[in-house]
Amino acid sequence: MRIVDWSDGPEAAVVLLDQRALPSRTEYLQLTTVDGVVDAVRTLAVRGAPNLGVTGAFGAALAAHRHPGDPATARAEAERVARARPTAVPLALGVRRALARLADGPAAVLAEARAVAVEGVRVNAAATTRAADLLEARCPARPIRLLTVCNTGELACGEGGSALGAALRLHERGALGEVLACETRPLLQGARLTIWELARAGVPHRLCVDSAGPAALATGRVDAVVVGADRIAANGDVANKIGTYMLACAAAHAGVPFVVVAPEETIDPGTATGAGIVVEERGADEVLGFGGVATTLPGTPVFNPAFDVTPFDLLTAVVTEDRVWSSGGDPGERREDGSPTTPAAVRR
Repeated sequence: MRIVDWSDGPEAAVVLLDQRALPSRTEYLQLTTVDGVVDAVRTLAVRGAPNLGVTGAFGAALAAHRHPGDPATARAEAERVARARPTAVPLALGVRRALARLADGPAAVLAEARAVAVEGVRVNAAATTRAADLLEARCPARPIRLLTVCNTGELACGEGGSALGAALRLHERGALGEVLACETRPLLQGARLTIWELARAGVPHRLCVDSAGPAALATGRVDAVVVGADRIAANGDVANKIGTYMLACAAAHAGVPFVVVAPEETIDPGTATGAGIVVEERGADEVLGFGGVATTLPGTPVFNPAFDVTPFDLLTAVVTEDRVWSSGGDPGERREDGSPTTPAAVRR
């Protein structure tokens, strides 16, 4: 699928699959202005940390093409894309990586943006293979029943996906029992997008309301939880879609492995702990109704964080393209010399 792309067409444009229309319609946006890119990011027409990184890079390329003789304006326009959502690391990284070629002209900025997209395919392949290997090692007794939240497949991460990509790897190996997908309120990315991707791939799946996830863990219906990440602090604390923290607490209580799959660039060494992660709060309209139908009293005050932060000690591991980063809270993990792991990166 074309999720994030570029069109030279009659006018340079960033091309996005509009994820707000799925699963009922497949529609594409041709964005010829930076304003359009910013709006698409803020309204979740495009989403998922890795794909936001690619969108940021192409947004910088669009700014460079629209202001070819004015690098200062091009840079300022591109930085607006970088600030469109505050929590996910890759968005700003994609913008700034592409802008590093601004002195070489618009074509060079576009070439770097395309390189960001290509690199994502390699990253996803490595991370999902590593995660699938870990899940098989942790759950060897039967086809694995996974629980996930939000959407971490191709729609969010590009070809190969991240957490959902690990599930697809297990499916290819004949090691997957089913995926139980939380609906992911308030915008239903799990119900609308994850289920759509699983159905397209022929993967056995079921849907549950968010609050049923902990019950599934408590009653032995899940062998492992696998999720993505938008930002990971230097100590391993993970910001991910709201609802992740409650699943991590329930998994820890039930003794079920909890694995985060994300690109290495999601780790932010400049943020010491999860307490320093800025969590985006979104508009009240997302909670007051759905599909144009009011679901509560008009004017009701709303708390609508897009993400929550899960402490590293609740995780079994963070898996990237380069490593398995295991929590010191798991005494079963050992280094090659036999000593227990601590909250630090463990290369495998």
